[in-house]
Amino acid sequence: MSEPLETDYLVIGSGIAGLNFALLAAEHGRVVVITKKRADDTNTNWAQGGVAAVLAKDDTFERHIEDTLTAGDGLCDRAVVELCVADGPAQVKRLLDLGVRLDRGPDGELDLGREGAHTRHRVVHWEDVTGREIQRALLAGVASHANITVLDEHIAVDLLSMAKYGGDPACFGAYVLDRRSGEVKTICARATVLASGGSGKVYVYTSNPDVATGDGIAMAYRLGAAVGDLEFVQFHPTVLFHPMARNFLLSEAMRGEGGVLRLASGETFMENYHPMKSLASRDIVARAIDNELKKSGADSVFLDMTHLDPAFVRNRFPNIAERCLGLGIDITKQPIPVVPAAHYTCGGVKTDTTGATTIAGLFAIGECAFTGLHGANRLASNSLLEGMVYSTRAAEAVRAIPRARPSQVATWSSGDATDSNDAIVVALNWDEIRRFMWSYVGIVRS
Repeated sequence: MSEPLETDYLVIGSGIAGLNFALLAAEHGRVVVITKKRADDTNTNWAQGGVAAVLAKDDTFERHIEDTLTAGDGLCDRAVVELCVADGPAQVKRLLDLGVRLDRGPDGELDLGREGAHTRHRVVHWEDVTGREIQRALLAGVASHANITVLDEHIAVDLLSMAKYGGDPACFGAYVLDRRSGEVKTICARATVLASGGSGKVYVYTSNPDVATGDGIAMAYRLGAAVGDLEFVQFHPTVLFHPMARNFLLSEAMRGEGGVLRLASGETFMENYHPMKSLASRDIVARAIDNELKKSGADSVFLDMTHLDPAFVRNRFPNIAERCLGLGIDITKQPIPVVPAAHYTCGGVKTDTTGATTIAGLFAIGECAFTGLHGANRLASNSLLEGMVYSTRAAEAVRAIPRARPSQVATWSSGDATDSNDAIVVALNWDEIRRFMWSYVGIVRS
């Protein structure tokens, strides 16, 4: 094993929270960002909707706060909701300053979309690939900053703790596997920031990329950090039902622009479940679809856009329209088969309003964190907002973290573990876990 790599701040994850933190923290320290695969292989890059913020004349902070609390089924931390909502406009300005492109209307003002459980249009977006555009701009900024080093194909294996050296349980970095060389490296840092995303991939049906396996939450838990609300997994109601695109999300904005959910018969059904019909919150719509599929035995329900102007649909959702057309579905002429799938981890590593966990030197931001914003069910487009708000606050808070590390750091030891030559067995075990989670820890539980 090589000598430990020293840095001021170690960031585990390269989505919106991790990269925004890196850009801000790099102004007062050296930053190392590690990411499992490519730096753009993140949930952020897959986000379609946008960033929720109060920008319209007919909108208010109080409306956004109440929409968030209602979607979260009353289990949100109101103070945290107020904090994030109030910071929304400033975070949209920061994204623009970073070079993020956002759609504008004919009047030159930002175009504001509407999504499920929002009572006003308040979602800024870039076409139907807002996350990809944010990821592009952040990566460009990171690449040009001399104080930031990005290590792709590197996986955090475990966090380093002073408790193993006779001190208080403070975190001072991580053991990191270099996937290319197979070497486990030691990275020591004044502050370690988990920005590792959620755990959607533990379900057999998910809208998440393969990297969303909840590692950051697991490592923090092993270290002794408090976690919370892990039972609240959000299931997105509209993932494309197609054998060639099992995790392709159909943006909630499609329903915000007038899309309607129907059964195979063409009959609508959401009016039987909620006054907002197809624009109810994600948990309500997902449960409704699940119930209808169980009653009928059908494989899917359908998202119908055919009653809307075809040119508008293709212009507003160009990437979704193109992807579906490549699979033989013209969304302007055919209803789209959809099913629910695991989408977002509402809980995670418990933090305060700066992203600090219960372990000194360890921060958590983005989807891996439990801040109290989302309650039992996240309001659409509040996740990118939260990632920006908390990464900004964490980047300021880490300034005060003292450096703590032992004089000698133990090299990584795999203990009694042995290499498995039977990849098929590992894959089968993983598949079994994911199917078990879907069947027994899924959309509807006792």
